[in-house]
Amino acid sequence: MALPLRRISPKQLGELLVERAVISAAQLDKALAAQKEKGGLIGEILVSLGMVKEETIAQTLTSQYGFPYLPLANYEIAPDVVAIIPYNVAKQYCLIAIDKIGTNLTVAMANPLNIQAVEDIELISNCSVQIFIATTSDIKKAIDVYYKNK
Repeated sequence: MALPLRRISPKQLGELLVERAVISAAQLDKALAAQKEKGGLIGEILVSLGMVKEETIAQTLTSQYGFPYLPLANYEIAPDVVAIIPYNVAKQYCLIAIDKIGTNLTVAMANPLNIQAVEDIELISNCSVQIFIATTSDIKKAIDVYYKNK
């Protein structure tokens, strides 16, 4: 069963970034317009527009929702843990299993608010999922490394 989201702040990511003076209100408006036109996550849009770094998005999500941030670059993951989540699921949801203790599976994800992804992982793994935040590019690199034969 998924743990309820530990929502610390009711504010949207974009609002928090403006409040912290990471981006301006005008930049947020531009990103929201791009989101409305093309879809996608506001954080990824801001990164693609060069307005903010991925790490800043991850750290803001960490402070907003209380999920811990885990840079994956120097993190070693056991192949049997990675194998718990099928490649197509990891790629679809941009996440990777990083540890398993008993029936608790620790997963690094770029979008920790994707309840569907968490529920799917719990069904596939028959485990309770613990979420860490990692950047999209870190997760994509880890998927490339650990699922290289897929």
